[in-house]
Amino acid sequence: MTAEPPDHRSAARSVEAPELPAPPDLRLVPAALASWGVAIAALTVGWGVALVLVALAVVAVVIAARRPHVGGPRAGVVAAGGVRAVVVAAGGCAAAVGLVAGLGAFAVADHPLRPATGNGVSARLDLVVTTDPRPIRSTVPGPGRVVVRGELVGGQVGAGPGWRAGGRVVLIAPADEWGGLLPGQLVSARGRLGPPDRADLTVAVLQVRGPPRDVGPVPALQRAAGDLRGGLRDAARAVLAEDPAGLLPGLVVGDTSGVSPGLDADFRTAGLAHLTAVSGTNVAIICGAVMLLARLGRLGPRTAAVLAGLALVGFVVLARPSPSVLRAAVMGGITVLALAVGRRRSVVPALCAAIVVLLLVDPGLATDPGFALSVLATGALVLLAPGFVARMRARRVPPGVAEALAVPVAAHVVTAPVIAGLSGEVSLVAVAANLFAAPVVAPVTVLGVAAAALAPAWTAGAHALVWVAGPGVTWLVWVARRCAAVPGATLAWPGGVAGGLALAAVVVLVAAALRWRRLRAVVAAVLVGALLVLVPTRVVPPGWPPARWSLVACDVGQGDALVLATGEPGRAVLVDAGPDAGAIDGCLARLGVRSLALVVLTHLHADHVGGLAGALAGRAVGGIALGPARAPADTFAQVVRRAGVARAPVVGVGRGTVMRWPGLVLEVLGPMSSSSYVDGEDGSAVNDTSVVLRAHTPVGRVLLPGDAELSSQSSLLGSGSDLQAEILKVPHHGSRSSLPTFLTAPRASLALVSVGRGNTYGHPNPGVVGLLARSGALVRRTDESGDLAVVSMPGPRAPPAVVARGDPRPDPKRR
Repeated sequence: MTAEPPDHRSAARSVEAPELPAPPDLRLVPAALASWGVAIAALTVGWGVALVLVALAVVAVVIAARRPHVGGPRAGVVAAGGVRAVVVAAGGCAAAVGLVAGLGAFAVADHPLRPATGNGVSARLDLVVTTDPRPIRSTVPGPGRVVVRGELVGGQVGAGPGWRAGGRVVLIAPADEWGGLLPGQLVSARGRLGPPDRADLTVAVLQVRGPPRDVGPVPALQRAAGDLRGGLRDAARAVLAEDPAGLLPGLVVGDTSGVSPGLDADFRTAGLAHLTAVSGTNVAIICGAVMLLARLGRLGPRTAAVLAGLALVGFVVLARPSPSVLRAAVMGGITVLALAVGRRRSVVPALCAAIVVLLLVDPGLATDPGFALSVLATGALVLLAPGFVARMRARRVPPGVAEALAVPVAAHVVTAPVIAGLSGEVSLVAVAANLFAAPVVAPVTVLGVAAAALAPAWTAGAHALVWVAGPGVTWLVWVARRCAAVPGATLAWPGGVAGGLALAAVVVLVAAALRWRRLRAVVAAVLVGALLVLVPTRVVPPGWPPARWSLVACDVGQGDALVLATGEPGRAVLVDAGPDAGAIDGCLARLGVRSLALVVLTHLHADHVGGLAGALAGRAVGGIALGPARAPADTFAQVVRRAGVARAPVVGVGRGTVMRWPGLVLEVLGPMSSSSYVDGEDGSAVNDTSVVLRAHTPVGRVLLPGDAELSSQSSLLGSGSDLQAEILKVPHHGSRSSLPTFLTAPRASLALVSVGRGNTYGHPNPGVVGLLARSGALVRRTDESGDLAVVSMPGPRAPPAVVARGDPRPDPKRR
């Protein structure tokens, strides 16, 4: 009898194929989901419904406890602990969370302040600030506003008697006067009451008038955190360029006060906004770095756990011990510790236990999008990513590459429905952006935390660490801008709960289809077909840029940015830069503009200068031209800083200035007055400082009035200035603040409106559009057609043509 030779191919396959991770312990998942659901019902429907659900949960626990044990030698949950144990745990947790949430909802409904919130009456509220003031992103000219959250101590409504009661309150306050407050301070605020816009146990919203009053001292712990955060900000500003300097504190401790609106929009479009919020990822990175150092030092697991715990406490102090930071600390801490002790099956139970505990401590988290994103991202990391890695390794994807692909894919797939419900869009570049960003996030975070810890005692050391982190932060800025500038980077999607559930259903259906081999080919064919249709039309539109273009109105959303060809290959003049760095950078890149002979900023409003950094990025610039106005002062200082980084001189232009290039002549017609705008004047005063240009191009004369309004237009008409032009850039996005005689004075045959789709200002005004159309002008709008190029046609008398690229940008979200 001879022995058969072993099958070496089978043996090789068994050695090469990595083992799939052990199935997770899911026994506490029903408890976490039931608790979450009951809390949501209590906050959104009412405390009465919560009490009914609590009673049903108690009944379920009693019935399950009295029934015989149904477990047996079966796989899954039953074998692990039996259905009875699962039902008892789910019912008990749901009853406890529901009771706490119901009592909280009852307290809000019965609060003495609640009846006044629907009447818009004035009130004085005494409160303790609980979070750092958060700026409200907006392109609306005027003083900035911040959101301040606090815990009520007492107050007075109108002329009524004062009262003392707790409860949460949200303040919408002037940024200049309220932006410097720190958590823990006791303040008094006066303003007008309004109802909360989210069911999270908030009692009221107060629109604040004036500065805070009776401001109390800062607690020692918060003062220490403020010193550390301030040291990091100062070190970043001293070493890095403007955008990386503003981004570094956001990456490390969630301090986004220095992040420009344009960069913030780019991060959202690219799906990288989670990097600037304190999450379990920050905690995992810090604790993981400490444990790695402990392992290199050959310290025991208990010592490593103690050091990681101390680092966790220190990070909470640095990032402020606010509810969101404590949530992130719990989420990240339990995951790291469970993995550190080698019990990976304990990660899911630990996550579920954390959900229940956090909801018991703060039921308002149930409707907090940040809480949902944190839970889903952590769940994807421990449930989906290991399986993705194992399957890719089985298909011979190299180690390291598999992990780098699996983590962003898993996180994006799971969190996409929530993000879509919040923003009304789906990022098509998020996976790629996160993949490019992932290698530098951890080192930048560790270096930033170390710099913050050193800054109060050793400034030079903090500067050195920030300098080392600089290339990584600059890389993240570059990735966000480039990904956001991709045409069609986002796909419009229905917002709200319905939109989120719809995308979740799509994700589940696609995932289920991919599990059946016969359907995989169909799904792959659909995806390939979609790519073949979308890529040529959205990413590389045929015929763009059109030949012989002389003028392009870039679609930058709600703002202005116009490109004028100089007659030199790859060189152009830019008039205004829009509100978004990524949008103008993308428009210039699509046109093949490699250098800018001049950038003219008609006036210093955010929707005209906010994207300047994107226009200057990677391009030689001859100069930046401004009119007589040098205010608002902070915007002017920002322009000067960005010009310094680009090594571009800032020059002044006034009425009568003429600038020439081979294929372009620019003459400055206004403003008529040489007086500068003074800080404190309203938005119309700023608009009336706009530089008014007339461009002589191969397609005819182009009148570019910026946002000039009634006063400036009247002065130009009264001066007898020659306003004749074949093409008119409609002033102020087509708002009604224009004189009819000014709009018709050029006798233009083409009117271009630079305006954002879905804007909230009513731009362009229907009366303005109708007047232009009746005067014989063809009106074209960027919100309807995307980038608009005016091109010269062959023939001595052929009129110019307008070519639309299509795919207009959505209006920037104001959060």
